[in-house]
Amino acid sequence: MCGLLGLVCGSEDDAANARDAVGRALRCQRHRGPDETDTWANGEIVYGFNRLAIIDLEHSHQPLTWGPEENPTRYTINFNGEIYNYLELREELAKEHGAKFATEGDTEAIVAAYHYLGTAAVGRLRGMFAFLIWDSERKVLFGARDPFGIKPLYYASGPNGVAFASEKKSLLELTDTLGIAQELDRTALQHYLTLQYVPEPESLHQNIRRIESGTSFTVSPGGELKIERYFSPEFRAQPVSSPYGVATLHEKIAEVLRDSVAKHMRADVTVGSFLSGGIDSTAIAALAKEHNPNLITFTTGFEREGYSEVDVAAESAAAIGVKHVVRTVSAEEMMDTLPLIVWYLDDPVADPALVPLWFIAREARKYVKVVLSGEGSDELFGGYTIYREPLSLAPFEKVPGRVRKLIGKASTLIPEGTRGKDLLRRGALSLEERYYGNARLFRDDQLRPILRTFRDGIGHRDVTAPWYELSRGWDPVARMQHVDLFTWLRGDILVKADKVTMANSLELRVPFLDAEVFRVASTIPLDQKITKETTKFALRRALDGIVPAHVLNRRKLGFPVPIRHWLRAEMYDWARGIISDSKTDDLLDKRAILAMLQEHRDGTLDHSRRLWALLVFMLWHGIFVEHRIKPEVPEPQYPVKL
Repeated sequence: MCGLLGLVCGSEDDAANARDAVGRALRCQRHRGPDETDTWANGEIVYGFNRLAIIDLEHSHQPLTWGPEENPTRYTINFNGEIYNYLELREELAKEHGAKFATEGDTEAIVAAYHYLGTAAVGRLRGMFAFLIWDSERKVLFGARDPFGIKPLYYASGPNGVAFASEKKSLLELTDTLGIAQELDRTALQHYLTLQYVPEPESLHQNIRRIESGTSFTVSPGGELKIERYFSPEFRAQPVSSPYGVATLHEKIAEVLRDSVAKHMRADVTVGSFLSGGIDSTAIAALAKEHNPNLITFTTGFEREGYSEVDVAAESAAAIGVKHVVRTVSAEEMMDTLPLIVWYLDDPVADPALVPLWFIAREARKYVKVVLSGEGSDELFGGYTIYREPLSLAPFEKVPGRVRKLIGKASTLIPEGTRGKDLLRRGALSLEERYYGNARLFRDDQLRPILRTFRDGIGHRDVTAPWYELSRGWDPVARMQHVDLFTWLRGDILVKADKVTMANSLELRVPFLDAEVFRVASTIPLDQKITKETTKFALRRALDGIVPAHVLNRRKLGFPVPIRHWLRAEMYDWARGIISDSKTDDLLDKRAILAMLQEHRDGTLDHSRRLWALLVFMLWHGIFVEHRIKPEVPEPQYPVKL
């Protein structure tokens, strides 16, 4: 787990001149790899690397050069992530192709697989990754990002070259070197305020984009970047016709999860686990305990009643038999730390849960270097409550289209906040129109008075339409899961998981987001995912006997944050100050936003999530555009407690 940086120049002289700039840009992501740092140049390529040593601590230094006997320095790789099947892959490459290795790590396995298998090697990697491989013989850079987008990879193209980095802030340091401007992307801003995150491949800077999950790419010096998709997930349910078949399905789920956790435990450092009060993290912790009897788990919460799973997590930890660490977060800590967290994020993510996650990651780093977590379970196994919406809206499907439109118009006459208004509004819409993920922040009618740069015709369907098109003929829940894999999961869930843990030099691993786990999960029939009573039905049955009974059928809560209450009290003056100080008048109507804040304080309407999105953006703008806010970035933290 590390931070990589790579620059492909048009000439060797350009590369030599850019090496110092790459070294400076590398410092912006030192938190991702404080154990080692290095730069490397060869021909038209310049690499920079920060290493967080997890496997083969004494070797596997990067950038790493490897090649066959006839040309042992042919390839040089820059790699961020972990390959969990690297032992099996190394053995296969040695046996079938005679590959030789100088280290005991997973990095050599990637580059050797590329040499012997070509671009198809990407499909053989079981893990999380973003990597660059320079082929000095062919003068081609090949790279890829993992299937689900666990590890980030940004890129920027300019007249002076193409650059790639694990963090966007490093590319912002290279804009002069590349010959590009730092311009705000106003379309991406409108998407952010609709979705609560910036969707891939966009970023809030026009000239910086992201390599999408499940894609690989090639670029030659002076040539164009060519990107291809190698992973296209499909949810193709396999009907289960008998109780015996159902039991077999549940056994397969338990078996593949146990195998995934076992492989995710591979490390030469201590591995811990996050633990909330839900089934996902509890299952991961329980299975991890089978491999590490001294497992430590970590949770966070708030003192306010109803916004903490600390007690449930503690009960789970006791039932599993693990040491448990709790970190409680106050409103004051959130206010003080949010600007720093936004700096780490690179682009705004308006998910309040990332703040307590930052604090528990910082606490966990005192004990361990790697943590397991339960991200991805909901998308793969049907865990979100909203996935049950097709059941509740089924009666609307029987209503003629003309009548449904009338119902939609009638819903606009109902006062905002009235119970049932949103049900009627959504029932009048098709799945493609109404579902674009879990966040659903500003609707167009709410955003138009706030965003001065609002443009009609820009909306969530720009983001979701391609993924709906690929899922035609699937059941509605499978289509929602498919959309979430390409939007909510990689735009919100995995961004905050990567950014706030790596901010604390902590590697986070997600065993649910495993190729073999997906292979099984993608076949689960609808009635084994969603019922009228529960979500993730098959997963819950599979985990019976693995997770404690008090968690098995418990409603998902996660790390909820009481911003609705705090923005009316402890955070009101703080929020008002951020809005007043922000230099975003050309983008936002600050008087309308202050009116929203007052309405929220008075209890007229609950604007908490929309206000939070605006506050996070204003902090981001103050840091990356105005350069008025300069968070004090701490030195990387190392374990102090055993």
